[in-house]
Order: sequence, then C-alpha cells, then structure tokens
Amino acid sequence: MRDISHTSSYDTTRTRVADYFDGTATRVWERLTSDAPVSRIRQTVREGRDRMRAMMLAELPADLRSARVLDAGCGTGAASAELAGRGADVLAIDISPKLIEIAQTRLPQDLQGRIDFRAGDMLSADLGRFDYVIAMDSLIYYARPDLEVALDGLRARTGQIVFTLAPRTPLLMAMWHAGRIFPRADRSPTMIPHDHRNLNVTGLSHVGRVSRGFYISECLKVRS
Repeated sequence: MRDISHTSSYDTTRTRVADYFDGTATRVWERLTSDAPVSRIRQTVREGRDRMRAMMLAELPADLRSARVLDAGCGTGAASAELAGRGADVLAIDISPKLIEIAQTRLPQDLQGRIDFRAGDMLSADLGRFDYVIAMDSLIYYARPDLEVALDGLRARTGQIVFTLAPRTPLLMAMWHAGRIFPRADRSPTMIPHDHRNLNVTGLSHVGRVSRGFYISECLKVRS
C-alpha cells in the first residue's frame, strides 16, 4: 500500500482546501447546502449535488445495520445523516472544523449519538477499517499521482469506495483554464479534471455522471 501522508503535493493541496472551506467559503457552503434561496447558478449546483448524493448512496445497501461507513469529506453532513438513518455506524470527517460544526448542528435529534464527527485528514490510517467509504467531491482537487495513492490507501481498509471526480469535459476544461487567470488570492481550490479510464486503480468501475448547469461530476466505485 502506497502512503500519501507525507507527500508535499498532498499536504499543499490539503492546506489550500482547508483554508478555503474554513475561511470565506464557510457561509457560502452553509447556504448552498440548506433550503435558503440562492442564485440560479448556485441552484443548479445544489440540484446537481443532490442528484449525485442520491446516485452514490444507491450504491450502498438500504440496510446498513452492523456496517461501519466512512464519510470522507462529509461537509455539512447530509450523506452522513442518511447513512446513519439506514443503521450504519458512521465516522464523518472533514478537513474544515467549521463545516463539522454545521453538520453537528443540523443532525436530527433522533440521530444524535449515531455519528462520530471529526475534523481532520480523511485519509488517515488511524481512522481504522470500514465496510464502505463514500467521498463526495472531496477527492476532486488532487492530481493523478496523489489521487491514485489516496484510493489505493482507502481500498486497503474497506470493501468498497464510492467517490466522485471532475470529468474531462470541454466545459470543465475551459473553466479550469479560465480559473488560472484569476489572482491566486481570489481562487477557490482548483479541481483537477480526470479521465477515469487513465487511472491506475485496481477494481475501479464507472457508475454514472451528473450534469446540471455548473455542476458536472462523475461517480465511480472501487471494490477490494
């Protein structure tokens, strides 16, 4: 198993993502993942994310009693709550302590105590083993070498990973190149589009794609 924990490229990306989600983006994501009114563009992102979450969760059993599940990059906790509702023992982790606080606040009363919320590194081997791992839009910032190592490390500790990638579509590639012209201080973390067919990951298969306005994402899974 390849170890990602000490690679400088991973550490640099992780720090940039943490600064973004724990800084100016916190309120944006709090609003985007709620029922509050948003702009038309953000509404398409909200709808796209809802569709993707449903697609990912459909890859896991309806009955998750006795299963331990890692929600890697849980954000504000929507997927974690559904997993707990299916009976899973959920460890929900995100690099942003502020997003974890929002997730804890939003958790329905009947699910209190069913989810172990943590702020930290979703790839840490110290988290232990899992029956399932989901990683929605949390691996999209990593270049191919780090992505492959991350998936390899997770695969060694679980039966199945369901995750998302930004596909290499003309629109996303145009957005990616356009984003590079903005001053560094004004940039959100840059997602890295991938062609999943080029990834060197054992047990990888394609599930589906969601394209809704400015949200374009691909669902894949890895089985051990």
